[in-house]
Amino acid sequence: MTAIESAVAAYMSYKRSHGYAESTLRVREYYLAYMVSFLKDLDVTDPRSVSPSMLESYQRHLFHSKKQDGQPLSFKTQVQRLIPVIGLFSWLARSGMIPFNPASSLELPKTEHRLPEAVLSVEEVESILAGPDTSTDLGARDRAVMEVFYSTAIRRTELTNLRVSDIDFSRGSLFVRQGKGARDRFVPIGERARSWVTRYLNDVRPKLERRTNVDTLFLSVTGGAIAPDVMSRLVAAYVKSGAPTKHGSCHLFRHTTATLMLDAGADVRHIAEMLGHQKLETTMGYTRVSMAKLQEVHSRCHPAEQSRRLES
Repeated sequence: MTAIESAVAAYMSYKRSHGYAESTLRVREYYLAYMVSFLKDLDVTDPRSVSPSMLESYQRHLFHSKKQDGQPLSFKTQVQRLIPVIGLFSWLARSGMIPFNPASSLELPKTEHRLPEAVLSVEEVESILAGPDTSTDLGARDRAVMEVFYSTAIRRTELTNLRVSDIDFSRGSLFVRQGKGARDRFVPIGERARSWVTRYLNDVRPKLERRTNVDTLFLSVTGGAIAPDVMSRLVAAYVKSGAPTKHGSCHLFRHTTATLMLDAGADVRHIAEMLGHQKLETTMGYTRVSMAKLQEVHSRCHPAEQSRRLES
């Protein structure tokens, strides 16, 4: 193991000891390995030999890199790959392992504030939810899964990590343990979703359960938790069938629930609490795709619309 690889391992250990989620650490470790490979091509294997110009060259390399489909990396992706690099060298400098921080002058590119690519209508959601063949065990499970996504707007990993005891049927609440940022939270879960989960628990889960000590709520055919990528493919297939003009999977339900609730008059602060957003600004992005209220105000207040009503 080279000196810089050892430094990365020590940094990951430091982050792990401070409670960072394993999924986050795996991604950061992957991005740092990408940088280490770039530096090896420059014959640099010691973090003390890394200069600001080398890291600027690495940033230019990311800018010119292509994805598998030939498209360039988005600025958001470039930032995601650079943040662990900045964190690593900042920590090494603070710890006295290197004489100075060569990443201190790196300037992150500005990222676009893009709207969600797609939001489903109520009719499209109902069409998607009607997709599974609920006369079969897996169809009933899939319907329960998507009902929970739609009702609670939780993230994919949050759903795959749910335990049987995390749903309080009497209070109509769902407990999300260690969500993004390692934060627990309670979210409401509606009566229809609870009904489908009850059916799944009574009729389906006992057949899928292979080991008595498994408390994961939604089980795969092998009796374990459903892998996140399998969950994405499963939901994406129902989306493609029920709403052919829309593209997306698990996160599409999250976008849709937030937007439809805002359209119906929900307070953005309540939506932020439900989504588990630490910053209100994150949730405010959904207000930009919530058109119903904006159209209502436009119709009521725009001079041309007022004139049209007077003429009629």
